[in-house]
Amino acid sequence: MFITLEGPEGSGKTSQVPDLVDFLRKKGYSVFATREPGGTSIGEQVREVLHSLKNTEMNPRTETLLYQAARAQFVEQIVRPHLALGEIVLSDRYADSTIAYQGYGHQQDLEQVRSLVKYATGGLLPDLTILLDVDVELGIGRKTKSREWNRLDAYTLEFHQRVRAGYLEMARQEQNRWVVVDAGVGRQAVQEKLRETVLKRMEKG
Repeated sequence: MFITLEGPEGSGKTSQVPDLVDFLRKKGYSVFATREPGGTSIGEQVREVLHSLKNTEMNPRTETLLYQAARAQFVEQIVRPHLALGEIVLSDRYADSTIAYQGYGHQQDLEQVRSLVKYATGGLLPDLTILLDVDVELGIGRKTKSREWNRLDAYTLEFHQRVRAGYLEMARQEQNRWVVVDAGVGRQAVQEKLRETVLKRMEKG
């Protein structure tokens, strides 16, 4: 099963992954945890370019294409092989991030962006996508306190509001795949909801 966590900046995705993985492993599941962009040596190098605050002149189309290059490698080198082994692949971000950020956020043509994403992924969709939804100002406030401030974090508040709205619209359109979790509450409450959501989907098969 392929499970992805999505969300705007400061939603707490990354900090939730280790506890969720530990919980699932104790339940007897074989879990492979990874992240996007990254997950592979090539992807990590692309991530560094994408996130570097030195690259403020990067054009949105350049940004979009770089993400797809990293993603194509990620799918073929990481996701498909681990799914073939019968493992749960749990990824901190995946293709929906591009629709949200480079599509809705940058206000690029959504159909063109979706076409690029489909090419990069070979059409591979997650079985379950959990959106950790958080108020934009709260999320950005959390991120400014972290050590991981990057080039995309530094975009305008309006950009991040479009990203969040895009995520919510995608969740509305594909309710069979998406589950929205309120990430504005306490960390443990979010973790409990994540565990409940994943187990429920696993039981459905």
